[in-house]
Amino acid sequence: MNVPPRKNVLLAPVTVTPTKPLTPSHLKGLLWTDVMFRATAPLAAVTYRYSHTTYHVTEQTVGFWEYLDRTHGETDYTQLSEEEIGELYVRHRAEGRPQSAEVLRPYREAVEHGGWVHPASERMLRLWAGHYERLGMHDPGLREHQPPGLGLEEMVERLGTVGLVLDQRQCGGPVYLDLTRYGMPLRRIVTADGRPNYLACALRELLPLVPWYDEVVLLYDRELDADYRLLHRVLTSLGPPVRRVPIGRVPIEGKITSARHGGWRDHTAGALLRASDATDAAAGADGDDALRLGMRLYFIATLGPGQQQSFRHDLLRHCLTVAARLLRRSRSAAGAGDLAGALEPHRRGHAYVDPYRLACSLLGKGRPAPDPSLLSAVFL
Repeated sequence: MNVPPRKNVLLAPVTVTPTKPLTPSHLKGLLWTDVMFRATAPLAAVTYRYSHTTYHVTEQTVGFWEYLDRTHGETDYTQLSEEEIGELYVRHRAEGRPQSAEVLRPYREAVEHGGWVHPASERMLRLWAGHYERLGMHDPGLREHQPPGLGLEEMVERLGTVGLVLDQRQCGGPVYLDLTRYGMPLRRIVTADGRPNYLACALRELLPLVPWYDEVVLLYDRELDADYRLLHRVLTSLGPPVRRVPIGRVPIEGKITSARHGGWRDHTAGALLRASDATDAAAGADGDDALRLGMRLYFIATLGPGQQQSFRHDLLRHCLTVAARLLRRSRSAAGAGDLAGALEPHRRGHAYVDPYRLACSLLGKGRPAPDPSLLSAVFL
């Protein structure tokens, strides 16, 4: 029998900047990506590209670092919690005092040329690495120096060769991504004084990578849909099929707000993990396994891809209880099954496995006991 060759798949989720705590919306995206990566890996060669280095140079991050040095220069960030650092970020954004490119240039150069990370963000990434470990998530290099393949000027030149850029810097203007030939609006990616935005950084990272893959998957917050439609169009022109997977945010008490406005107390990743320790489902023999599976059942299967449902502590606790029950049932399963065969139906014509369909397949009355090898490979 001829076995089709394994495809090379690039997973490129939106990167959470290490300036605030991980919120339910962040956790949803991260767990969704983790299940997609681990479920696709048995069927394809998967690269999970998630570089904080690439996006440290955005004003969102280096602007925060400059604010901290200007207002809290002597702070020992190793003693602060993620919530305390997040409160500083909220104050920074409320200040509404953006600095010039000249003021921020030393920070960008330190990132670009030395891989430097501000102690506040270094502390945040260290805390996040602990959350990843507790939740059983694959660490794609949270604290590694992973520079993009193209410099800013190289990226602009690369776009220029295919006529997809409008560079007005010689006359004192900004740089625009120009997809007007496709009926799409101009999008500024570099300001007149040289400050790149998130989309410019994504292009620096992905333009040199995409041609090497058979399929590219972009996972992102629905609020970024306009920019990711532009990114999709650019990357598609390089050859491989590009799949967009928008993931809805998680409302808190009916409201969807950016983490920069706060409102995440008692809902951060650390707070949820601490709360889970007090539940019966997360204790005892199942321990972290029930936590890991339960979190995925809640943030993927229960909340789904949309953003209609507000976060509910009671439903999360219920999912932890269901997870403990599934783990007990899985122990009675008759040996390891066909892992690839269990995953294949959830691909739906593309190379990656759909996390929502896969997670939902574990639930429902009359379902057989989950295969322990499936749980171990993908959910624990």
